[in-house]
Amino acid sequence: MAQGSGRKPLVAEKRYAKAAGKRPAKRAGGLWGLLFGNSKPKSKPKPKPKSKSRPTAKPSSKPQAQRAAPARRKPAGSRRKSRGVIATLLMPFRWLLRLIWGFSWRIGVIVLTLVGMAVGYQAINLPEVATLLDGRARGSVTLLDHEGEVFAWRGDQFGGVVTAQTVSPHLKNAIVATEDKRFYRHFGISPRGVASAVRINLSEGRGPLSGHGGSTITQQTAKLLCLGRTYDPTEWESEAAYEKDCRQGSLWRKGTEAIYALAMEVKYTKDEILSIYMNRAYMGGGAHGAEAAAQRYFGKSASQLSAAEGAMLAGLLTAPSSLAPTNNLKRSQDRAATVLRLMHDQGYLSSAETKAGQENPARLSPAAEARAGGYFADWIMDSVPSYFGAQTAEDVVIRTTLDQRLQTAAEDAITYVFENKVREGSKAQAAIVVMSADGAVRAMVGGRRTRVSGVFNRATQAKRQTGSAFKPFVYATALELGYSPLDILLDTEYCLDLPGSGEWCPKNYTRKYYGEVTLARALRDSLNVPAVKLSEAVGRDLVRRVASDFGIDNAMAEGPALALGASESTLLEMTGAYAGILNGGSSVTPYGVSELRLVTDTEPLMGRSGGMGERVIRTEAAQQLVWMMEKVIAEGTGRRAQIPGWQAAGKSGTTQAARDAWFIGFTADYVAGVWMGYDDNTPLSGVTGGGLPAEIWHEAMVRVHEGLPPKPLPMLEPAPIVIPDPVQPVPQRRRERNRPGQEIGRAVDGLLRDIFGRN
Repeated sequence: MAQGSGRKPLVAEKRYAKAAGKRPAKRAGGLWGLLFGNSKPKSKPKPKPKSKSRPTAKPSSKPQAQRAAPARRKPAGSRRKSRGVIATLLMPFRWLLRLIWGFSWRIGVIVLTLVGMAVGYQAINLPEVATLLDGRARGSVTLLDHEGEVFAWRGDQFGGVVTAQTVSPHLKNAIVATEDKRFYRHFGISPRGVASAVRINLSEGRGPLSGHGGSTITQQTAKLLCLGRTYDPTEWESEAAYEKDCRQGSLWRKGTEAIYALAMEVKYTKDEILSIYMNRAYMGGGAHGAEAAAQRYFGKSASQLSAAEGAMLAGLLTAPSSLAPTNNLKRSQDRAATVLRLMHDQGYLSSAETKAGQENPARLSPAAEARAGGYFADWIMDSVPSYFGAQTAEDVVIRTTLDQRLQTAAEDAITYVFENKVREGSKAQAAIVVMSADGAVRAMVGGRRTRVSGVFNRATQAKRQTGSAFKPFVYATALELGYSPLDILLDTEYCLDLPGSGEWCPKNYTRKYYGEVTLARALRDSLNVPAVKLSEAVGRDLVRRVASDFGIDNAMAEGPALALGASESTLLEMTGAYAGILNGGSSVTPYGVSELRLVTDTEPLMGRSGGMGERVIRTEAAQQLVWMMEKVIAEGTGRRAQIPGWQAAGKSGTTQAARDAWFIGFTADYVAGVWMGYDDNTPLSGVTGGGLPAEIWHEAMVRVHEGLPPKPLPMLEPAPIVIPDPVQPVPQRRRERNRPGQEIGRAVDGLLRDIFGRN
C-alpha cells in the first residue's frame, strides 16, 4: 500500500465487527467492582464508520437471495433467540450466584488466613512430646500379696511409656485399623470420615453431630489432651467435671479441636501423635495407656502382645468400661474378633493369622481373673490414709497379708454351699474372714458375689448382733478370775428385775433346763441361763472390758442380755477377738498392710498396720478356754464344722428371730469367721450358727488346710475338782484371782453360795 494514500491499514478484527461486539464489557472499577464485578448492562457497541478508501467489491452475478448467507442459518438463529430468552430469565440468578461467589471466595481467604494463624500459634505453643505421655491427674496403687505378687490395682494405673516403635506391631496396627485407617494419609482431619459419620448419624435418627463423630486419631489425641488445658481444682469441682468438660461435643468445641489437631500435625510426626494417644487412652479397669492395660489384663508388657491381645486392647477404646474383659470377657472377645477382621481387611494380618486369633481369643491373667482383689483390696484402700490411697498423687506400692490360695478357698467355700445347700432364689448373704493368730488377714469375702469391687463389704461394714458367738468372752472373764471349766452352774429358771422394764427371764434355745452343769458343758451346748448367771456373778463391766480389750470396739449392751450377744460387731472384729484367744490371750488388731512405699523409693513409708497387742487374760486361762471351745466342735453345737484329722475350736451364734447366724473358730494355724443373714434383717428360715455357717466354715477350712500337716491346738485341760466330804467341815477354796475390787469379790462369793448351797 502506497504511503500517503490516506488509507488505514486493514486490521484483522475489523473483519468480525459483530464478534468484537460480543466481548464482555469492561468491569466497573473501585471497591464495588472488586467485590461484585460489573453489574451494569452491556451497552450496544457502536458501529465503526466504513473507510472511504476500502475497495468496492465486485457486484455478484448471483441473485440477492442466493448471496445472503443468513438466509441459510435461520434454524440456528431461532435457537439463539431461544437461548436468549432462557438467559434473560436466568439473569437474576446469575447475578445472585456471582454475588455469592464474590462473597464466598473472599471470606474463604480470610477464614483460611485466620485458621492458619491459629494453627501456627497453637503449634508454636505445643510442648515437647515427652511431657504429654503421662496425663493422669492422680497416681496409682499397686497391691501385692504376702509373697510379693501383684493381685490388684487401684487409682489411675500407668505402666510406663510406650512408643509407636516399642509397642507390639499388632497393637499399633489394631489401633490404626479400628480407630483411623487413613491415619498416615490425612492432615489431622478427615472430611471423608466426618461425612460418613454425619450420614450414619442421620440414618440412625440422630443429629448430624450426635453419636459418631468421625474423629481421627489426631483429633482424639487433642481431646485427651483437653486442648492443652490441665486440671485445676479452682476451676473444676472435681476430676469428673474436668473430664466431662474435655469431652463436650459442641460445634465450637469441634472447631477448636480441629485447629488443635492441625497444630499437632504441624508440630509432631505421625508416630509421635500415635505414641501420645497410646499412652493417654483409657482402657478400662483403671488402666491408662497401653502398658498399664497390658499388665492389667494379661500380665505382660505391651511390647509382647499377640494379635488377639492387641485386638482386645484396641477394641476397648470405643467403650473401655463396658468392654473391659474384667467386666465381661465374652463381650470383649467378640469385639476383638471384629478388630481382627478389620486388620485382615486392611492387610495387617493374613487369613491364617486372623483365623488363629479368632479361634484362640485372648485370656485374662490370674490376677485379672481375681477381679482386682475384690473385697480385700477395697478394705486395704479404706485402711490406708487417703493421700496414699484413693486420693494419691503418687504411684504407691502396698504389700499386703493376702494369701491368694486361701482367698480362693474362701470364695469356693461360699460358692459351693450356696449352690448345693441353699434353696434357689434365696437372697441371703454370707461373709468370711480368714486370718493368722497375730491378726494378719489372709482372705476376705464380703458377700455371695465373690469377685466384685467397690460394693458393700459385709465382713467389715456390717455391724450385726453377735448372739452366742459373744459367750466365750463371758467365760474368758470368769477363767481369768480363777474359775475352772469344771465349776458347776445351776441351770434352772432364772429371772431378773430390770428397772423400768420389769422382770426378764432368759430361756435356753431348747426351752429346757438341765440342772447342775459345768462351765464347759454350758459353753458346749450354748446354754443361755448359765451364761447370764455367770456374767452377773463376775460383773457386766468386767465382761465388757475383756471383750473390748480383745478388740470388739463397739458400744456394748448395758443390761444382762450382754451375755447373750445383744451387742453389735463386725465379722472382722469378732474374728480378730477369737484370734486373741488362740494366741494365748493377747489382744489383736486385724491388719492387711505389711509395707507401703512409693514406686520411686526403696525405703517404706509405712510398716505393718496392726498385730498383737497387750495381754488381756492369762495364758493358762486362754488355753483352758480353747479346751472348752474344742468341745463345741467335737461334741456340741458346732459338730458340722469338724475337720478330719485336725483339732478345731469355735463357737456358733444365732441372734433373736434368727436374723444373724455366726460361726467363728480356729485351728492351730488359722482363725476363720463366717456370718450369714439378710441385708434387710429378714429372719433366716431354718438356719442357726451351727448349721449353714458352720458348713461354710468347714468347707473353707478344709480347703485352707489342704496339704498342711495337722497340728494340735494350744489348749490346757483343767485339773479335776475334788468334791469335799459333806460330813467334814468345808475348807475355804483358794483360787488365784485378779479381783478388780470387793464388789466383784462379793458377787463371786454369792455365786459360790448359790452353787454349793452353803452359808
